Amino acid sequence: MNTDKDWKDKLAVVTGASSGIGAATAKRLAREGMQVALVARRADRLETLADEIRRAGGRAHPIPADLTQESGRARVFTEIEARFGQADVLVNNAGLGWYGYGDRMPWKTALEMLQVNVEAVVQLSLSFLPGMRKRDGGHIINIGSISGSIPSQGVAVYGATKSFLDSFTTALHRELTGTRVHVSVVRAGPVRTEFGEAALAKENGGHVPTEHIGVTAGHVAWRIWKLLLRPRRVIYVPGWLRVVPLTELAFGWIIDRVGPLLLKRGRGASL
Repeated sequence: MNTDKDWKDKLAVVTGASSGIGAATAKRLAREGMQVALVARRADRLETLADEIRRAGGRAHPIPADLTQESGRARVFTEIEARFGQADVLVNNAGLGWYGYGDRMPWKTALEMLQVNVEAVVQLSLSFLPGMRKRDGGHIINIGSISGSIPSQGVAVYGATKSFLDSFTTALHRELTGTRVHVSVVRAGPVRTEFGEAALAKENGGHVPTEHIGVTAGHVAWRIWKLLLRPRRVIYVPGWLRVVPLTELAFGWIIDRVGPLLLKRGRGASL
């Protein structure tokens, strides 16, 4: 167990901080007394968010970066190291989504999703982890999805990237047993953010069926803060979703039948 004083003045690096869960998390951590490094592609949004945090009495440091590029991720690490010497928390939140039939998904979209959802998480985690090990303190939080536990139609690549996060997190968590360095995954259900709009805007993208339901980004941010106070390998947001993996084992046949109907309705009967 940690207390809020344990994290005061410590540095949290939050990727995908320009909107949604990332922005809400950055504001929450800053409100709790942490410094936040804001990482995303949209520099104008980062500056706006940083100004908002500073006006509220917090400390924020925008770091515009393209996480699809290895050089962009490396620059995030070197800039943090040069300016602050270390990162105490890394929230791997940046992620791309897309909804529709797999054979309609452009390779460019799939590649960018793999670069951000998988490569960026691994590169940033492996960059910051040695310093955390050396100091014997720190926390890496990967923002996953319940879809990583339930292979679902319409999100074949996205769900697979989140399954990877589950496996990656679990393995690192077990490697770090006995240390004061923690690695956790947040298995989130639907969250009301711009995620659905961004997925739809991509070539051949469809409406995400759950885009208008779910918890708020602020609720997820609050759960992330609580996770820092009480580290665990995995949390579900909302909490009742912890039963879903069991449901998949028992009732996966229902998803096999109903899921394709939802996808067909979302993409149009002509497909």
